[in-house]
Amino acid sequence: MMSQTDFAPKAHQADAPMQSLSAIDRLAQLCLKLAAAALLLIACVQGYQVLARYLLNQSSTWTDPLSSLLLATVMSFSAAYGVHHQQHFRFTLLIDRAGKSLASRLHAVGHLLMAVVGLSIAVKSGVLLADGWFIVQAGIALPQSAAFLPVMLGFACMAVFASRHFYRCLRPHKPAVIS
Repeated sequence: MMSQTDFAPKAHQADAPMQSLSAIDRLAQLCLKLAAAALLLIACVQGYQVLARYLLNQSSTWTDPLSSLLLATVMSFSAAYGVHHQQHFRFTLLIDRAGKSLASRLHAVGHLLMAVVGLSIAVKSGVLLADGWFIVQAGIALPQSAAFLPVMLGFACMAVFASRHFYRCLRPHKPAVIS
């Protein structure tokens, strides 16, 4: 059974200086920064849209496609960051009831499934991105499939992070040697 402490932020390497972080940890930090920047930009774009529509009485055609692109960026990269830190939504009832050996195998299977799903979505998003790349959206000078770029990249990051967790589940834990 999950306790309230399971949802508390965990101390992680992300709090360490950037020089001591691994490449995957730096990639996770980049995901977080991209998601945060896109979220701030959504607020700015939507603020401009409200100002232009209701105060200036001029509707902008570029705000909705840009907001969709930014929303895809926020969702994809923040989901990848959540997978990296294992703070994503999950059902643990079966794992909580299983024995220690079975629970560790179920964790490994969960990470493997997440890696496969992340890779599948990244690949399919890449196909959709390529299909609409040369079609220009109405109202904004972006490809019609531009929103698939952050989805492809974010889910590729998710697959990398889940693969790392899967690898760590398979690796035998060595006890600390005290000398």
